[in-house]
Amino acid sequence: MLLNATEVSIALNRLACQLIENHDDFSNTVLIGLQPRGIYLANRLKTLLQEKYGIENIKLGYLDITFYRDDFRRSDKPLEANKTKINFIVEDKKVVFIDDVLYTGRSIRAGLTAIQSFGRPLEIELLTLIDRRFSRHLPIQPDYRGRQVDAINDEKVKVYWKENDGEDAVYLVKN
Repeated sequence: MLLNATEVSIALNRLACQLIENHDDFSNTVLIGLQPRGIYLANRLKTLLQEKYGIENIKLGYLDITFYRDDFRRSDKPLEANKTKINFIVEDKKVVFIDDVLYTGRSIRAGLTAIQSFGRPLEIELLTLIDRRFSRHLPIQPDYRGRQVDAINDEKVKVYWKENDGEDAVYLVKN
């Protein structure tokens, strides 16, 4: 186990505080959870920012990147798209992409392409719970990270959320 429930909670609070330091009242900032797994982290952070830190009017959207990925045609099984839900303008806003694990960087690259359909953000930052730092295929780094992990290629990082998986935990598992 990389992180237990207490350690996940500590990381989430630290990430929330870092976001507050850089975005104050979030009046010009929007949070975008990358589908599918980034939305759990994004929802948790929004709830924490509102309930514990008193930040109101946080705009949160979900971005499906399925058909923007450069590897989406490489699978034999049919792809199932997720829902994009962005009911606000990203034009000239500070956008914070949120995903659970940063691995190769390809999901983030796809997100950068996909968000352009909704306008031109002022800037884009990246927040991840887990940063697999030695696995990058693209020059993409997080602005905010919960934990940095050195995993070899036959190891997989699995993030579990209480709402979805019954527990808050992060595991390193062998494939």
